[in-house]
Amino acid sequence: MSCREGLMSPQTETKASVGFKAGVKDYKLTYYTPDYETKDTDILAAFRVTPQPEF
Repeated sequence: MSCREGLMSPQTETKASVGFKAGVKDYKLTYYTPDYETKDTDILAAFRVTPQPEF
């Protein structure tokens, strides 16, 4: 028996299809909410991406 065998029984293994489906979702279905109303606790974050020189 190797060190990895027997560590997880079949009952404790997770299945990828439970609660999560891999793939790309349409942008409008997951991020954009046109009727969203801002709250006092909302945080706006902006990021600047600067290309790095290639070596």
